[in-house]
Amino acid sequence: MVEPENQIILSFLFKRSGKEELTASELYLPLSMDLKWFTPNQAKIFVNMALQQKLLEKKGSKLIPCFDYKKVVVPVGFSPAKQTVLEREIKLDVMKTIIARISEKTGLNDAEVSEKISRISEEKNISDGVAALLVAKEYDVHFNDYFEEIENKIFTENTE
Repeated sequence: MVEPENQIILSFLFKRSGKEELTASELYLPLSMDLKWFTPNQAKIFVNMALQQKLLEKKGSKLIPCFDYKKVVVPVGFSPAKQTVLEREIKLDVMKTIIARISEKTGLNDAEVSEKISRISEEKNISDGVAALLVAKEYDVHFNDYFEEIENKIFTENTE
């Protein structure tokens, strides 16, 4: 799903540059270094996500918008929402990965794993992230490579 905020971010960058085509670095460097909206790694993920969502397309070494960025209204003083679209997308990817790994190990389908996570989340009154970890532990599925993302997800959910 394409979020309007992604279009606003890209429109802002293209309007700010005054160019019709930009390299990937001309997109992610301003996002991280100039505007400080994202870390450098998050900015690169954002550019890749925009390509996947067909908001941008490659034309040689340049990227061009696949929408009329000139018609997008960028609010005065715009900056991405507290919980940016990028953060929401990363959280969804982490949950998809957890569910897929549990499914692979147990033979349950993704819907069954999601249902089990939701049920535990409701029964114990805990976040989906914590419930997913409990289900993973039950089936001895490890996520050492995702601890940081999961921890961020849990803390973000519990502070909002």
